Parts: sequence; structure tokens; C-alpha cells
Amino acid sequence: MIQYQKFKLDNGLTVIHHFDDATQLCALNILYKVGSRNEDPHKTGFAHLFEHLMFGGSENVKEFDTELQAAGGESNAFTSNDITNYYVTLPANNIETGFWLDSDRMLSLDFNQKSLDVQKNVVIEEFKERYLNQPYGDIWLKILPLAYKIHPYNWSTIGKEISHIENADLDQVKAFFNNYYSPDNAILVVAGNISFEETMRLCKKWFEPIPNRNAIINVYKQEPVQKEARKEHVYNDVPLDLIVMAYHMGGRQDSDYYNCDLLSDILGAGKSARFFNKLVKEKRLFSELDTYITGDADPGLFLIEGKLMKGVSFETAEAAILEELEFIKNNPVNLNEFTKVQNKTETNVLFGDMSVLNRAMKLAFAEFLGDITLVDNEIDHYLSVTPESLMKVAKSMFQEQNCSTLYYHAKI
Repeated sequence: MIQYQKFKLDNGLTVIHHFDDATQLCALNILYKVGSRNEDPHKTGFAHLFEHLMFGGSENVKEFDTELQAAGGESNAFTSNDITNYYVTLPANNIETGFWLDSDRMLSLDFNQKSLDVQKNVVIEEFKERYLNQPYGDIWLKILPLAYKIHPYNWSTIGKEISHIENADLDQVKAFFNNYYSPDNAILVVAGNISFEETMRLCKKWFEPIPNRNAIINVYKQEPVQKEARKEHVYNDVPLDLIVMAYHMGGRQDSDYYNCDLLSDILGAGKSARFFNKLVKEKRLFSELDTYITGDADPGLFLIEGKLMKGVSFETAEAAILEELEFIKNNPVNLNEFTKVQNKTETNVLFGDMSVLNRAMKLAFAEFLGDITLVDNEIDHYLSVTPESLMKVAKSMFQEQNCSTLYYHAKI
């Protein structure tokens, strides 16, 4: 079990402490409850832009990483549809440096036109390199708006289009920061070789003076049940045809989430999976064929993505996939196959928990979801899955009207 204690500062900042004297490190993980789903549909990419801006310096610290590295620390961050997460690791005896740096950028991030222009250019180049100039890079820009018509998951974390970042100005950026980067909209996890008493002292010293900005979280509509199959054909200069099939599934706290996760492993995770053995190795219809889930807090997607072998038509490839889906809908998974995947998942969870930083991130995300007990009972949820429950969920999810299909044609 992951032991923890939790308290809240007067400014609304939620703090979780996890003690581990088996390490000489400490991790500070700050989760801000803002992701791409919280953006204005006409000003997208701001959450990801801030992932870069937060390392650009504050009014008191010119370079975040320079000061952190001088104390023996490392840092990084990531943005998702739901959150933006920042973390630092430091030797335990230098942990106060982390408190100073993270509290300082929460209080007084430096906003100036030069810094904004630099980070905008970084994001724009990333947009071009990863999404526009890379083969198949624009898949997410195509499949998300096909699958989502109402919910803000219909754009990628990088944003809908480059112009949204190009047109971002200082006033808009400041407003975004002042609303979402507020103590009452954040979760701080302090994990490692530091006592609860010292954690509380440092939190009160460095974070409690930061004023509560009374974050206003925008309300958005949930995606209605999809009632018709959606299909889109695109053409680009890529080496092979590619098909992407997106099925709507439950969110991170849905009772069927763990069934969907194991289904994705059974069908498409690695060379022991069904898709590889049947459709890649045996029938040679695909050069590669994978399945994965988005793992979003709100209802997400179960995706099937495969590159077709030359000469194989989309009709043949899609029919083969659907045949495998029909089989898993109507036949319980073999017990040996099921146990192997379940055991592998349990092992991955346990190995992940060995890292103090992973435990810190896990605590933060569970608290964000509103159920911190997930840090201890996640394995139980996976172990509660049965071959019968997999078949039931497959029957419900793998329906024609629940699928959005992208046919990505290689130009001849």
C-alpha cells in the first residue's frame, strides 16, 4: 500500500505527503487541473503552451532549470486533455530549493513579450515537426474531430491549428494563468525522504502566502452517444495506407475502463497479441497493427491503428479487423491468454510503484479524479475483470454505430 497524509492550505492548495526513507530523493509533483478540454475552442493549445512558459522564468528566478540543476535536481512536465503536470526530483537535503522554485512560478511567473514569442515559436515548430511534417503526424488532427462533435476532446493538446498559438497575446496568456494556475486549482504531492512535519512547514512557508485566485472552471457538454458510423478519407504523401478505428469507451472512473484496457492488450499489445498473430504474421494484411486507449478522465476512445501491406485494400483490411472483433464479442478469452495479460498488467503496476516519482504522480492523478483510494486498489480493479466481463464489454463497445473510421490513403 502507498501510505499518505493529506491536508489543505488556507489558500485552497491540496497537499499530499508520502514518506519513503528507502530513498535519498524527494519528488515534488504539482498537478494543475487544466488541460486542453478547458480551453476556449477558438484559443486552443494554451495548456500545452504553458507547459513551456512555466520553465521560462519568474519575476525572481530568470532560469528555472539553472537553479534546480545547481541543487542537483531535475524537472519535466506533460500536458494531457485533462491536466498539466509538473515535477521535480531533488536530493532530500536540497528539497527546499524545489519548494522555492515551484512556489515562485505559481506566484509570479514572468510575463513579457520576448519570453512569450520564444515559447510560441517553440510550440509552433513542434506543431509543424510532429503533426504536419511527419508522416501520419496529423492523424490526431483528423480522428478526434471525427469522433467528438460536442466534447472539447475533439482537438489535440497541441491545439486545433497553428494560428491559435500565433495569435495568442500577453493579455490572453495572463488571464489563462491567473485563472487556472491558482492554488485552489492545484494538487501538490511531496514524496520521498521528508517528514510530514517538515512538509507542512515548507508548504506553509512557501505556498500558503500565494493568494487564492478563485479559479473558474468552464462548463462543457459531454459527448452524446454516437448513433451512426462515421467515415473519412484523407490522402497524403505517406509510404503505406493506414486505417484508424475509434470506438467510444468509458472514462477513467467508469466500471468498464479496466475491461477496455485489458481488451486492448489482448487484441493489439505486442507480438503475442491476436492482431499481430492473425493479421500481421499469419494473413500478412498489415505491416503493423496496434490497439490502445486514450485513458481520459471523461469518456475516451479505444483505438485500432494499422498500416496496410501494399496491395491490400481498405475493404479487406477492415473486414479482417471486424472479424476478430466479432470473435472476441462472442467467445470468452482463453484462460491462459487472459491470465497472461492480467498478470502482465499487475506486474507493470507494481513495477511502476517502485519509483517514488511515479507514486507521487499516481497520488496526484487519483486525487484529481476524486478517488485517491485508486492508488491502492487499482490492481484489484484489474483482477476483478473476467473473460465473461471482457466479452460483455466488447459486445457493447464494438458496434458499427459507435465507430469513427479514418482511411488514410497513400498517394500513388
